[in-house]
Amino acid sequence: MESFLNNFSKLIWGWPLIFAILALGTYLSCKLMVLKLSRLKLAFKYAMSDGEKGSGDISIFASLCTALSATLGTGNIVGMAVAVTTGGPGALFWLWISSIFSLSLKYAESFLAVKYRKFEVDGTVSGGPMYYMRLGFGSNALAKVFAVSGMAVALVGIGTLVQSNSIAVACGSFGLSPVTTTAILSIVVAIITIGGLRKIAAVAEKVVPIMTILYIGAAIVVLLANIHRLPGVFYSVFRCAFDPQAVLGGGIGISASVAASVGVSRGIFSHESGLGSSAIAAAAARVDSPAKQGLASMSGAILSVVVCTMTMLVVLVVCDSGMLFGESRTMEGAMLTSYAFGEGLGSAKLGNGIVGVSIVLFAFTTIIGWNYYGEKCTQYLFGKKAVILYKLTFILFVAIGPFFKIAGIFALADIVVGVMAISNLIGLGRLGKVVIDGASEFFANPDTKGN
Repeated sequence: MESFLNNFSKLIWGWPLIFAILALGTYLSCKLMVLKLSRLKLAFKYAMSDGEKGSGDISIFASLCTALSATLGTGNIVGMAVAVTTGGPGALFWLWISSIFSLSLKYAESFLAVKYRKFEVDGTVSGGPMYYMRLGFGSNALAKVFAVSGMAVALVGIGTLVQSNSIAVACGSFGLSPVTTTAILSIVVAIITIGGLRKIAAVAEKVVPIMTILYIGAAIVVLLANIHRLPGVFYSVFRCAFDPQAVLGGGIGISASVAASVGVSRGIFSHESGLGSSAIAAAAARVDSPAKQGLASMSGAILSVVVCTMTMLVVLVVCDSGMLFGESRTMEGAMLTSYAFGEGLGSAKLGNGIVGVSIVLFAFTTIIGWNYYGEKCTQYLFGKKAVILYKLTFILFVAIGPFFKIAGIFALADIVVGVMAISNLIGLGRLGKVVIDGASEFFANPDTKGN
């Protein structure tokens, strides 16, 4: 079964899906012109807004932090170390390229989430790909495909088992048993998630900035301490993007196509542009314009790429080729990231501590963020009465994660995320003209035309 899941995962996340994401992202980038530096400035301005006029459950900043809580996960730490060892330094270059042209996808799905969101009888907001698929072009079937896959990702994919297992492993290095960790984690998750979106957003607003500053700050210290090695690292990044064997040798099994595949796929997973998940949080923002939320959401994708970049640069600047590639490779994943930070900071204990705490915080926020995504998918499929059963099931999966064999879960998660991406890309393609026309109207306004 595990072998079947792995092969099916590779089939879904092959070049056709990656090409579709990049092609649609490139098309929308050219049409929207959202990559102009002045518009990126607007994106960060709106992202920090806390008092926007308009209807919604939470502020733009709170919705952004909620989306980032789900986006910034262990993949930004552990996954990037794996990307270096499997795709070489060139993977970082292709991560940058894919991310640049994926920003427009983040804009588009957040724009549509606000435009087609639904205000419930109790005053709360529901939105996301399932709503813009149904209300935008009348495909309830496609909306249900997205909702089912989204609920699956939340319950048995990257929302519960993988994250709680990672937290238990990280806490084990601090002397906490899996039972103790599970008990504390389950209680905290229950208190936060049963409190609903406002409780989740309130926690995300506090935790996400702290964990991001802690991790990026530590990475900057490592890079400054090894600044003399950075020119060589950047040379390797650009050279290995096109000819890895010229730098690393011919016996390591990394080709330009491997570097591109790893870099592009890791980039997509890191910021989730095109997957549609973060649009669910974007729909809840208190904002009077879909375009403003689209721009604000772009800033979150940029921050995610910065975190990934920091991880890969720290690993590359500290570790030599013998440790990273070929048969002499001795470490990977969390162990490699911890070693790189420890060596860079001059203290293995400090490095393990920073990476361990970061993994706990990143995984924890992913849990609460995906809880909300799964809740909205469940509500769309079965109504509000089913939400409480979903939340209890979610907490149960969080509790069993540390004791669950998750080798096959990664492949299963990739599959259901892939189904999300495929359905969302169809939706974005069908509604692309709506996004383009809306952006043209917004940027024609005198307040934004000069920006």
